[in-house]
Parts: sequence; C-alpha cells; structure tokens
Amino acid sequence: MKKIGITGQEGFVGKHLYNTLKLTPEAFELVPYDISFFSDDEKMKNFVQNCDVIVHLAAMNRHDDPQVIYDTNIALVDKIISALEETGSKAHVLFSSSSQEERDNLYGKSKKEGREMFIKWAEKSGGNFTGLIIPNVFGPFGKPNYNSFIATFCHQLTHGETPKIDNDGVVHLIYVGELVQEIIGQINLGESKAVYEVPYTSTNKVSEVLAKLENYKNLYFHGNEIPELKTDFDYHLFNTFRCYFDIQNHYPIKFTKNTDPRGAFVEIIRLGIGGQCSFSTTVPGITRGNHYHTRKIERFAVIKGKALIQLRKIDTDEVLDFYLDGEEPAFVDMPIWYTHNIKNIGEEELYTIFWINEPYDPEDADTYFEEV
Repeated sequence: MKKIGITGQEGFVGKHLYNTLKLTPEAFELVPYDISFFSDDEKMKNFVQNCDVIVHLAAMNRHDDPQVIYDTNIALVDKIISALEETGSKAHVLFSSSSQEERDNLYGKSKKEGREMFIKWAEKSGGNFTGLIIPNVFGPFGKPNYNSFIATFCHQLTHGETPKIDNDGVVHLIYVGELVQEIIGQINLGESKAVYEVPYTSTNKVSEVLAKLENYKNLYFHGNEIPELKTDFDYHLFNTFRCYFDIQNHYPIKFTKNTDPRGAFVEIIRLGIGGQCSFSTTVPGITRGNHYHTRKIERFAVIKGKALIQLRKIDTDEVLDFYLDGEEPAFVDMPIWYTHNIKNIGEEELYTIFWINEPYDPEDADTYFEEV
C-alpha cells in the first residue's frame, strides 16, 4: 500500500484524484492534507514524512497581478522542497505542470521553473520525480471563468447566459477522469521522468465544443432527451454538462400524461443511445440505492406510489430531497459523483422504472456504495 499526499486536493483535479484513490483503499492510503501546511513548517514536514508519494497540484493560475501568480507558485514548490530536504524524504514527487510552460507568461514560467527546482532536488537527494505536462483539462465541477472554457460554457448555458467565443482556436483536451488515471499510472510505475507529456485525448475547435453543448441544452436541458453520444469525448462532455444544472430546482420533471377511456400513456425516455431499462416494485418503508457512479447516466422514473429520491454530492453534506408521486409521473436523473437513493414513503407498493446508459456488468459495475 502506498501512502499518497495530494497538495491542492480541494481543487478541481485534486478532488477528482482524491475521490478516485478512495475507491481502492486496499492499494492507497491518503495522507491528510490542508492548505494551512504551507504556512506552518512543522506541519509541512510532518506531511512530507508520512508520504510515499506526493502529488503537488496546489497552484495559483488566476490573479490580477501575474507577478503574484509567479511568486506564489515558486514559494509553494520551495516550501515542499525545504520539507523534503529537512526530513531526508525520498518520496516520489509528481508535479503538475502545464502546456503553457513555453508561453511567454509568468504562470507558464512559474511552472517550468518549479519543475526544474524539483529536478535539482531529485538529482541531489536521490529521490524520484515526475514532471507532468498536462493539456487543457475539463470535467464535472470545474469552476466557470477559472478552470476551463468548457466549465464557463456549461455554466452559462444552464443559467440563462449566452456564451461568447473570443478565439476559435484548436484545443487539445483531456477529461479529468482520464488525467486521474494517467497520474495513478505514474504513481504505480514509480519511475523518475523529468518530463512526462500527458497525452491529450481529443482535439476540437472551441466552436465545435460549443455546438455540442448547445445541442445538449436543446435536447436534454429543455427537451429531456438523451442525445446521441458517439465518442468517449461526447460522453465525457455530456456528463460534464449535466453537473452544472441547478439540480434542486431542475428536478423532478413531470412527464406528459396522455389519458383516454382505456387508461394512460406516458413516454419515459427518448434517447439517441442504447442502454438498459428495468423496473422495480418497492414495499413501503424500504430504501433502494445508496450508491454513486463515476460515468453512468441514469434516470429514476416513478409511475405508481409515493417516493423520496435523495442525492448528495460526494465530499459534501448537503442532501437534496425530491418528492415524487405516481399520480403525476415524474423523473430525476442522477449526476455522476452524487450518491443517491429512492425510498417508498407511501402506503402502497412503489413502481419505479430505471434507465441506465450501459447494461450492468458485475466485472465493471461503476457502482460504489455510500449512504446518502
């Protein structure tokens, strides 16, 4: 078992890495970290001493004064190196640098010089170092106007704003989940690499990405239809888009109920992809679920009885409650990285239809149990 410490684990990539490593506790032990360690030498030394691997993600990349960005990032690297030297640590350090290293800006300069500082430490101490050159990253829960243009577009399209393209260039992208797997791969490899260029997984013009997101808005956000998703990039982009809804106010969505003397007809889902559709009956007082997915798209549709559907984003305490009644059939879609359940709160059997975008595979279930 490797003891892993992640600086900046409260950030976009750090949180995804932290939550993914938690899924395999038999392989990785996560060393507690707090941003305050950088202002307390003893806490930083204690942190370093407890780590077999340090993934240094903490950095500043936005500020009105570029010099502040440069000074801050160099100081963070210096703090870690000082702790490594004082403790004699031989930890494997992985440093997140950027494709902006070669650009003429102080952020790129801080990343390049920070990587070179770690290389010198490794050469002097005999420690291991991997310098990760990371392309543009996107994924769920990135901050708009901060982490990526995709985060900005997703937020704008789901909050009544109109995206604007300033530069319709070609962008090399990697999904945050793919980046996390690259980092874990380098952790497991355990070899020094002064430079490891993390391969991008898709290439798109900014306008092409926006066109896809606008299609998701029209089909899914407004029309409740699952769009056609042909590539891995499409799946990742769609799952990213879904995480920017105001979930509490968006769900539950009522179906259109068509009635005539024969009874009623309700369309449950319209989609451009396949998957698995199933139904369940649940006796009063019973709760199903209490698990989350990291990639699957899932819909719960209540058609008979009374239900409480609850969602909670991993690593948060806020529980979202949705009350559904089969008298007015409705559905809630499950965002990735939200643990969820459904409880029969009525006095009769609850009838629920479930749709998920891929058939269940016990060898790769993408289902992780955690109480809401």
